[in-house]
Amino acid sequence: MTLSQTPAATVPLAELGPIAQLRAGRLAVRLPLLYVGLVVYGASLAMMVRADLGLAPWDVLHSGLIRHVPITLGQAVVLMSFVVLVLWIPLKEMPGLATISNAVVVGLAADATLLVLDRPDAMALRIALMVAGVLTCGLATALYIGAQLGRGPRDGLMTGLARRTGLSIRLVRTLLEVGVVLIGLLLGGVLGIGTIVFALAIGPITQVLLPIFVVDLEG
Repeated sequence: MTLSQTPAATVPLAELGPIAQLRAGRLAVRLPLLYVGLVVYGASLAMMVRADLGLAPWDVLHSGLIRHVPITLGQAVVLMSFVVLVLWIPLKEMPGLATISNAVVVGLAADATLLVLDRPDAMALRIALMVAGVLTCGLATALYIGAQLGRGPRDGLMTGLARRTGLSIRLVRTLLEVGVVLIGLLLGGVLGIGTIVFALAIGPITQVLLPIFVVDLEG
C-alpha cells in the first residue's frame, strides 16, 4: 500500500505547512478527494491480497508482520504507519491532515474490504483482480496527493531521507522498498508477480492520472 509514490515532477504541487494546507481553501473539493482516495487505496490493498499473486512492497512487510503478531492486515498498516511517523522526527518532516488520515483510514478500509471480498478460484479472475488492484491504487494515489493536504507517512519518510542524505528520491524509494521487501520476506511475507507488476506500473499510472485530480490552490 503502498501509499508511497512520488508525484510526477511536472505536476505543480504546493509545498505548504499543515496550517497553510487548510487555509489554502477549496476544502469542499479537497477533503472528499483526500478521503475517497484513502478509502480506495485501502480497498486496492485488499484486492491485491485476495488476488494472492503478490503484494506491493510495503504490504509484503505488513503481511509478514501479521504472521507473528495477532493483528489484522489493516491493523498492521496502521501500526507501521505510526512507526514510520516516529522516524519523521529526526528528519524534521511536518505532518499534515493527510498524514494522520493516511495512517488510520487506509488500514481500516483495507480490513473492511477484506471482510466482503473473497479470493476468486479461477486464475483468470485472480489476475484480473490483481490488475484492478494496481490500477485502483494508482487512481487512489492521484486522488489523495491531488488534494494537496500533506504527504502520507511513507512518502514523507522517502522525501525526508532524500533531503537529508542528498540522494535522489528515486534511489531512496528503491532502497526503502527493497529493504521492506527483504524484511517482509524474512517475516514470511507474500511476494509474487503482483509485486513486480505493482513496482513497474504504479509510477506511470499515477503520473498519467495525477494532473487530472490536482486541485489548483491558486484558482
